[in-house]
Amino acid sequence: MMVAGERSGDVYGAALAQALKARVNDAEVFGCGGEAMRAAGVETVVDIHQVALIGISEVVSGLPKAYRAMKSLIAEAARRKPALAVLIDSPSLNLRLAKRLKQQNIPVVYFVSPQIWAWKKWRIRRIKACVDKMLCLFDFETEIYEKAGVPVEYIGHPLVDRAAPSQTREEFFSQAGLDPNTPTVALLPGSRRTEVAFNLPAMLDAAARVGLSRPIQFVIASAPTIDSQWLESLVARGYPGKAPLRTLSNAAHAALQYSNAAVVASGTATIEAALRECPMIVVYRVSAFTALCARVMIDVPFYSMVNLLAGHAAVPELIQNDFNAAHLASRLQSLLDDGEARTQMVQDLRSVRLRLGPEGAIERAADAIVLHLEGPKASLKGQ
Repeated sequence: MMVAGERSGDVYGAALAQALKARVNDAEVFGCGGEAMRAAGVETVVDIHQVALIGISEVVSGLPKAYRAMKSLIAEAARRKPALAVLIDSPSLNLRLAKRLKQQNIPVVYFVSPQIWAWKKWRIRRIKACVDKMLCLFDFETEIYEKAGVPVEYIGHPLVDRAAPSQTREEFFSQAGLDPNTPTVALLPGSRRTEVAFNLPAMLDAAARVGLSRPIQFVIASAPTIDSQWLESLVARGYPGKAPLRTLSNAAHAALQYSNAAVVASGTATIEAALRECPMIVVYRVSAFTALCARVMIDVPFYSMVNLLAGHAAVPELIQNDFNAAHLASRLQSLLDDGEARTQMVQDLRSVRLRLGPEGAIERAADAIVLHLEGPKASLKGQ
């Protein structure tokens, strides 16, 4: 059984399912995922859109749908009795599911550690009770689990293996209908509809402001989880600018590779930008109620993983009230004009890349899962 609750987990789950099928003959994988996992042969009895929720007030409206999805997953696990459950990120969903799976005596491997070092530190007790092994993406996480007595293995970040964009620079700008000789800024507003609704309006307003004073163009690199017609309607209503602005679906890698700078919603996309050494401004906004709760619960000096790994403010962060069009336009102008600041940022991003581990994270995760699946048999083979 494999369960992912958001876009990045769907991508990791797809690669992991393929790696597991290559190692285990006739392996059948079912659970919760999206297009990527389905394309990898995973039978998704629950679709990822039923459980992809963010924030606190935002989650409340989606609870009935998520509750039904949870019940379906629990019932399917009871019916099929899988040899192992691999739960990917999404702790609000997966830690609850882990408890119910353990009650059914189904072993649980958790892939992508919940950010217990940032908030909800009490979750370590539930993890210890319900998770048989934790697979971490970041090196500093292993100490937390070792101290708590949770079996853990650091495998590195799967994004390190992402190949170069399939398009050349010329092909990308041709597809986007943009001029390859004009400075370009990529806008990545998030992979979920709620995120885009919160983040995109200020991005569009800032883009219009920057376009008043310099030759520039923008490309919105939208996730495949975002409906393109809905996104285009947001742009049509919210972008008053004169500078060219285009939207492309499933083109984040190329957009980050070939743009001069990026505005990126805090999350996995910031790691992708770091890997491509794309100077960025990290932004994020949620509802006022969610933000109030977050200020009480979150205990880290930075919001973006890039800055946490760098150990300092390597990239600017505009969060909640600081994230408005005027602030973003000013920061973007500075980033485009200041060559020394850009050079320093690229150097910092290269340092962050070294903290993400070597290539082969998915293969290491698959090896760890198979070893756990084999259990005592694997130990006897090694003697």
